[in-house]
Amino acid sequence: MSTVSHSSESPVALLRTPLFDLHVSLGARMVPFAGYAMPVQYPLGVMKEHLHTRAHAGLFDVSHMGQVELHGADAAKALETLVPVDVIGIAAGKQRYALFTNDAGGILDDLMIFNTGSYLHVVVNAACKAQDIAHLQTHIGGRCEIRVRDDLALLALQGPGAEAALRAVAVNDVPQTFMAGGRLLLAGIDCLVT
Repeated sequence: MSTVSHSSESPVALLRTPLFDLHVSLGARMVPFAGYAMPVQYPLGVMKEHLHTRAHAGLFDVSHMGQVELHGADAAKALETLVPVDVIGIAAGKQRYALFTNDAGGILDDLMIFNTGSYLHVVVNAACKAQDIAHLQTHIGGRCEIRVRDDLALLALQGPGAEAALRAVAVNDVPQTFMAGGRLLLAGIDCLVT
């Protein structure tokens, strides 16, 4: 845990992403965001980082978002009761955008659902992570196994050169279609890439 002190308040304990130590070693300025100590900029500065990402590619740690695995034969059918999309029909290696809805059909939050072929990998927003995970556990926890994966890093590679940057370090083929993904070996680490 890290702490951040606000002028007249007592220090607030912050969670750390799996990449916290790397950010600090690279000189990142860490700030509180969604309960985590997150890098806001590196020594080159925000403008250079922004312009580089717009012209080439930038890698962002979004590990503060929630990652959940849903396991079991009934996982897709169970999740489909909570979102107004066809979860059962998501083919292996494909991803779908969805919304958690309440009993009246109102939107609680948005999420991404990826079918790995053996389980569903769900990503929820950082600000609503605890509520979204509780929603899953309350409503479908008896129908499938829910594994919260706070131990995993989640990275967003963005910019026009993102695919080329990924290809430069990937051992196997990179998924090339929108809302598709697969497993890649990157620096000896098995990664799920969408």
